[in-house]
Amino acid sequence: MSGTRLTRLLPRTLRARLTCGLVVLLALSCAAVGIAAVVALRAFLTERLDQQLAEAGGRFPASLEHPGTGTGGGPGGKEPDADNAQVDTRRQAQGTFGARLLHGKVTGAAVIRAGADTSVTLTAADRAALAALAPDGHCHRLELSALHDYRVVAVKGDDGDVLITGLPFGSVEDAEKRLMAVEAAVFGGALVVAGAAGAFWVRWSLRPLSRVAATAASVTALPLDSGEVTLPDRVPDTDPRTEVGRVGTAFNRMLGHVENALTKRHASEERLRRFAADASHELRTPVAAIRGHAELALRHPGPVPPGVTRALDRIAAESARMGGMVDDLLLLARLDAGRPLAAEPVDLTRLVLDAVDDARAAGPGHLWALDLPAEPVTLIGDAHRLQQITANLLANARVHTPAGTRVLVRLRQHPDATLLTVTDNGPGVPEAVRDTVFERFARADHLRDDAGTAPAPGVTSATATGHGAGLGLAIVAAVAAAHGGSVTLESRPGATSFEVTLPGGPAEPAR
Repeated sequence: MSGTRLTRLLPRTLRARLTCGLVVLLALSCAAVGIAAVVALRAFLTERLDQQLAEAGGRFPASLEHPGTGTGGGPGGKEPDADNAQVDTRRQAQGTFGARLLHGKVTGAAVIRAGADTSVTLTAADRAALAALAPDGHCHRLELSALHDYRVVAVKGDDGDVLITGLPFGSVEDAEKRLMAVEAAVFGGALVVAGAAGAFWVRWSLRPLSRVAATAASVTALPLDSGEVTLPDRVPDTDPRTEVGRVGTAFNRMLGHVENALTKRHASEERLRRFAADASHELRTPVAAIRGHAELALRHPGPVPPGVTRALDRIAAESARMGGMVDDLLLLARLDAGRPLAAEPVDLTRLVLDAVDDARAAGPGHLWALDLPAEPVTLIGDAHRLQQITANLLANARVHTPAGTRVLVRLRQHPDATLLTVTDNGPGVPEAVRDTVFERFARADHLRDDAGTAPAPGVTSATATGHGAGLGLAIVAAVAAAHGGSVTLESRPGATSFEVTLPGGPAEPAR
């Protein structure tokens, strides 16, 4: 979870990540420099403070022993009164602290303020802390309740006492705070300036990469699936000495290979399309001649053996089927060539009614149902081609579902689109052929074995077979695409649905 949150917080673009990384590294460098400077300053000022303590020695706390003169004890050999002591404040720094200990007890303590000594009231904890100091001449840090942090040194006096001198440590801390404030201001301004300059530099350095991304985006917007494709201009200014330049060079080389492959594919498609169109056109004449001669032979007035009659019937039937196949191939070739369709008002409701009547006559064993809106559905299109869509879908449902299957034809019209849906409750479409049902010569019975056995039960409305050649659904998809629409398939056992979407709103039906 924490890794996911961190990923969400990180910038998404390479430019932002590089800029943020630069700023973070600079901030870490500034922090390291600032910490080192503060530590060095603290060590330097502490050393100077220790030198001052060493130079001061025990003069100030020694004066607490003989107030007023600094050379003897109190009257009658009594200990001086620390609260009323008149000590030697000459040549002592402001805030100097002095204390005298005799037999482990504090006999006097004072601090210099404004050139005069001021007695200090010490707590029991303060007295214990002072008594615990070893008179070894080494400096120690001590915090007194009334004076806060001090740097103190304890030395032995001439009378067997212990003299403690201290200087305030607050000056060192104040210098540290001022240095940290200056560092924060200077480094903060440097980070802002460096961030802006770094963003500009990164943006300028990544300009070739941005051009690569823009070119790639323009390529992805092109229809590369078919037809002649013109790729955009190559990425300019690719310096092979840089990483980004090598990426641009490789990208330009890849675009060249893709363009060559698309050009060869388009030329191959054009040759194949011309061949299909020319072959279909040339086959129409001999197929029609074969069919005509077969029908002419069947009308012979003389006696014809039954075997010959059956052969002539088969020739006529197969020639008719071949003629339909040739017509379908020629239609697909014309659609591939982009020949315009008729654009006139079409009463789609009438086409659906006629197609269902024809399907009911051809498949009386099926249950045919209609779901039509109250008002006629009209649109602009090619009536003959739209009739082919409806007829092929119904033939597909009739041929590839068993008797007793219910086939429902639904028609709906919206302001911007018209939907034609053919649904059956057959066994469903085999998953192996769902992705290829709209391809040419795709057949649901391609799973037959080499012996030519019939397809196994369950092969349903997966593929329309235009005259048994697997062209029916291909024609549906091609005609729908020529009208600017599409066709989709949804199937599961007991529910198979083909939905044709045609753009455009209602139109006045043709009279």
